[in-house]
Amino acid sequence: MSEIQNKINRITDILRRDDGISGAMHYTEQISWILFLKFLNDFELNRADEAELDGNEYQFVLREDLRWDNWAAPKDEKGEIDKKAMTGDDLIDVVNTKLFPYLKEFKTNQIDPTSMRYKIGAIFEYLDNRIVSGHTLREVIDIIDELDFQSSDELFELSKIYEELLKGMGSDGGNSGEFYTPRSVIKAMVETVNPQVGESIYDGATGSAGFLVESFEFLTTEEKRANYSPTDMETIQKKTFYGQEKTSLGYVMGMMNMILHGIESPNVYKGNTLTTNIRDIQEKDRHDIILANPPFGGKEKAQIQQNFPVETNATEMLFLQHFMKMLKLEGRASIIVPEGVLFQTNNAFKAIKQDLLENFDVHTIVSLPSGVFLPYSGVKTNILFFDRKGATSEIWYYEVNPPYKLTKNKPILFEHLEEFVDLYKHPEKRNATNKKVSDDCNDWTVKVSDIEDYDISAKNPNKVVDVVHQSPFELIGQLKANDEKINQHLDKIESIINEE
Repeated sequence: MSEIQNKINRITDILRRDDGISGAMHYTEQISWILFLKFLNDFELNRADEAELDGNEYQFVLREDLRWDNWAAPKDEKGEIDKKAMTGDDLIDVVNTKLFPYLKEFKTNQIDPTSMRYKIGAIFEYLDNRIVSGHTLREVIDIIDELDFQSSDELFELSKIYEELLKGMGSDGGNSGEFYTPRSVIKAMVETVNPQVGESIYDGATGSAGFLVESFEFLTTEEKRANYSPTDMETIQKKTFYGQEKTSLGYVMGMMNMILHGIESPNVYKGNTLTTNIRDIQEKDRHDIILANPPFGGKEKAQIQQNFPVETNATEMLFLQHFMKMLKLEGRASIIVPEGVLFQTNNAFKAIKQDLLENFDVHTIVSLPSGVFLPYSGVKTNILFFDRKGATSEIWYYEVNPPYKLTKNKPILFEHLEEFVDLYKHPEKRNATNKKVSDDCNDWTVKVSDIEDYDISAKNPNKVVDVVHQSPFELIGQLKANDEKINQHLDKIESIINEE
């Protein structure tokens, strides 16, 4: 186990003992704001050094008394945390009555939404310190102060550990799974969509920002960086990543995740995407690439539904309409949807899918196995790929079949999606292209003209289900045997009740 992993484990153990913390969601949230302020301090000190080398003076975002090196970790002459550093009630008092109110004001007092001050204000607007004991907070600060955010190696390792914290947020219950999509699925979606420098990438349900982070890593491999100009890197940092997240916890997690991975200035804001009237969206508001796993299974009020041409209370269908409207001409989208989106044929679902098939090229649908989102949700899902390049003529389907049943402890891996990624990039290899049909064939193609009632669900024609034909006497015998077993169980239950 690495030194950084040890430190994070120590912090989580310390926080679990605090009366204000209950579960992984709380301690991940609290670690986040402390990590963020340490990162901000290192970031500002680095910028100040760069400005000094250029003969300029850097204007700090935070006022001097509320910078990390003053309230959290003042140093003595040896460069170690001063023994007179605040702890106990004094520390909690400063954090709760001075630091947080000061940071929350940033959003209201700053007009420019792209500025660092605005982003800090947005992060802290709905965030509060939950740590009750100042001694607990002192211990956590002392450990986090040892982390070096100016070291690229340490930052990289910390970003991976932070992702594990995000992944574990839902393991103790709650709905935090909505913030986390398995990295293997995200990686497959990003690789197939293949973002390029100069293209904008949008996720209207950002959560922990997995799609934006993976896209950043895809765009900034060491090999690619070697061929980029300074302008390219500035474009990637400032004009590439866009999104919105409704929940305050998701927003904080997402911003922290992006910052730890090196995205310094994401254009991600806190707000409910579905409050936007999509009739007002213009070409200048749209994006080249949409990657998302929007919430599903929720219900929206009539007031929200009025923002969409096809009114429905199904959250997933409202998000689908939003993403269709947000896609630039020639743009491409890859979105995770629940199975019901594909097969349901009520009026609203049919109308939206009709629009999708007639005005977009739904060229690929990936059928994911059950259990991809365990333990958060058991709902079966699909990945829907569509481009804004005219109508759909045919859909290529791929069915992902891991060699084992997915569970919380046996998740989907990228290797289970590698064949799909390869076939997506090389259509000439597809079984559907080569007219190969066998029981183990995972892909097939369906013409739109063969689709009935806008049911576009994945039905693998190559999978032959063995039907066992039984005689009427055999069926009656089987029913009698089942009844006998039921009666035996009922007798046992009755005897247990009588004993009580």
